[in-house]
Amino acid sequence: MNDKKYRIEHDSMGELKVPQDALWGAQTQRAVENFPISGLTMPRQFVAALGLVKWAAAGANAELGLLTSDVAVAVQKAALEVADGQHDAHFPIDVFQTGSGTSSNMNANEVIAHLATGKLGSDVHPNDHVNMSQSSNDVIPTCVHVSAAIAIHQQLLPALEHLSASLETKADALRDVVKTGRTHLMDAMPVTLGQELDGWRSQVDHGGERIRGSLKRLVCIAQGGTAVGTGINAHPNFGEKVAVLLSEHTAVKFASAASKFEALSSQDAAVEMSGQLRVLAVSLTKIANDLRWMNSGPLAGIGEIELPALQPGSSIMPGKVNPVIPEAVAMVCAQVVGNDATIAMGGQSGNFQLNVMLPLVAYNLLQSIELLANASTCLADKAIEGFTVNEANINRALGRNPILVTALNPVIGYELGAAVAKKAYAEGRPVKEVAKEMTDLTDEELDRLLDPAALTEGGIQH
Repeated sequence: MNDKKYRIEHDSMGELKVPQDALWGAQTQRAVENFPISGLTMPRQFVAALGLVKWAAAGANAELGLLTSDVAVAVQKAALEVADGQHDAHFPIDVFQTGSGTSSNMNANEVIAHLATGKLGSDVHPNDHVNMSQSSNDVIPTCVHVSAAIAIHQQLLPALEHLSASLETKADALRDVVKTGRTHLMDAMPVTLGQELDGWRSQVDHGGERIRGSLKRLVCIAQGGTAVGTGINAHPNFGEKVAVLLSEHTAVKFASAASKFEALSSQDAAVEMSGQLRVLAVSLTKIANDLRWMNSGPLAGIGEIELPALQPGSSIMPGKVNPVIPEAVAMVCAQVVGNDATIAMGGQSGNFQLNVMLPLVAYNLLQSIELLANASTCLADKAIEGFTVNEANINRALGRNPILVTALNPVIGYELGAAVAKKAYAEGRPVKEVAKEMTDLTDEELDRLLDPAALTEGGIQH
């Protein structure tokens, strides 16, 4: 490419060419050239967190009298532009970079310094001004926590609340629909569809509770620990002020980590949160698979419900419609479980005073949060809300379920009950009909004891 499309930048290692229109400088350019690995760049939420942290750092330094107000204002304006996504194209560094994330920190420092210089009309230095009182070693762990906490508050928890409300509404609408329960995928005692969906709702609610519990540790940030946790080159109150400013700006209550040594050297809070996301993924997999089974058919499967028909299901079989939303949700959950394993590996890579897989942890944690949020919304809006019930199929199976004989155990005993069930199954006849032949129970007694709706309420029916 023609040299006129480049400018010359320099860092402590010397000079190199940078694209003329790039907002970044020499250190970012070195990282672009050093890590042509995946083509994956740091997520939008992480870049936003970099901008927010640089904004808060400039504000804290100004309050502490370390940065002049004019420079601080210019840095803060530029940093908020980064946070708002106005310059995402200028964050080109691969996820698979230096394990501390130094390249991404310097990318932010250089872009913000470039923008702030233009606003101020005099030089703003990426290290001396934008990175004042900071190290990549506390900035990047802080951004992991800040980006994940904000994404959870803004995306995941609202999505889970929406899914829970959808399940609650559907469960209430179907509270009187009695169906055959299943254990081991085999016919069992009756339940209502409302009870079944309420179990799903409880799983989702507990998932949200677990995530909120782990947030108490995720909102603790490393800022102020600088290079190794001692806080060298930072004012003693710097970390606390950054946490306060971030809290005021985001409405997420951040706190300065009690031990900066832990905050730099470990990613235990991120590993913990990833574990809670894995639990949620397991719950959503169960719900998705139940929906797939209940929708199976329409003739040769269970066929209890019909999910919304969203798209043709086959390129060769006309008229086929597949449960695409539950399948997509199940794939999301598999990805999240895989991400959790990756995050666990990353969390193990804290050597002495620094974890050195920070970009990897950030990328996978943020992907898991976003995937689960979007999948939960799709599940609520495109599966739960719109499925219809095939009561004819449900009632047909329910009336011939030999396991209903369980309700007669207290009256006729287990052995006779087993004989009734086996005969009913072998002859394809209703339990009531066979029980009338093999016991002394009257029609009225059998109707009362074998009423499927009453059986969903539990307790002894005799």
